[in-house]
Amino acid sequence: MQPMKISEDLAEVIGRGPMPRTEVTKKIWAYIKSKKLQNPKNRRNIVPDDKLAKVFGSKKQVSMFEMTKIINQKHLS
Repeated sequence: MQPMKISEDLAEVIGRGPMPRTEVTKKIWAYIKSKKLQNPKNRRNIVPDDKLAKVFGSKKQVSMFEMTKIINQKHLS
């Protein structure tokens, strides 16, 4: 549970400061649910708004598994 450095794009969504991956995941899901960004037909898919599109690198839908992979590879160090 070592705190990780967060990219600027991700910080716009979940807030600043180093935090563990588990906390990052919780905050991302809280954001997704508060903005109702899950696909109503398949709740495993996330339809990004403008802020999340910057994080995912695309406006197309992303599965929850792809989301975790993208965040770990590109936004945490």
